[in-house]
Amino acid sequence: MNTHTILFDLDGTLIDTNALIVASFKHTFERFQLDFTDEEIIEFNGPPLIETFRKIDPARVEEMVATYRTHNFEVHDQYVTAFPKVAETLEELKDMDIKLGIVSTKMASGVRKGLEKTGLVDYFDAIISLDDVTHPKPHPEPVLKAMELLGAEGSSTIMVGDNSHDIEAGNHAGVRTAAVSWSQKGKERLLAYKPTYMLEEMTDLLRIVGE
Repeated sequence: MNTHTILFDLDGTLIDTNALIVASFKHTFERFQLDFTDEEIIEFNGPPLIETFRKIDPARVEEMVATYRTHNFEVHDQYVTAFPKVAETLEELKDMDIKLGIVSTKMASGVRKGLEKTGLVDYFDAIISLDDVTHPKPHPEPVLKAMELLGAEGSSTIMVGDNSHDIEAGNHAGVRTAAVSWSQKGKERLLAYKPTYMLEEMTDLLRIVGE
């Protein structure tokens, strides 16, 4: 099956922000005198911040989001690195004329900060962030918007991610999906959402594209 377009989630898929995210949640919860375990905090990783904090405390959601983002930006570069073999894989995909896009639930400023810190910014032909959509993942809108920008068709597109909402968004958009085994929430959790592929390492995409 031909592949012309690959869309990637960013955090937890291409770049390792897991420790940064946990630290930013902990900082926010300490500020607001809330207590959550590390296991509970990991479950908050994925959906847009406003959704997570609204469920925790609707009255203080805007303050909590602002506290989280301020801390996240201040300490960002101390934590963030690309996952193994990401840059090499993206380089080879570009050489194969595969169009590459980012589909993230982060704001555009956060996406760009992560891509610039890890040296990945020049690989991508389209970036869809939280700022660009009305309905974030798992709704198909972000995936469909990226495909529209890239002139992509569903049958030749793959959505790659580390969270259930990445796989669901891809399924809803009618594209193939690839889950990553290095997901913080665990490989088994993602298999329940029936991704088309499970990547053991990022270079597995080269084999898939070559099939």
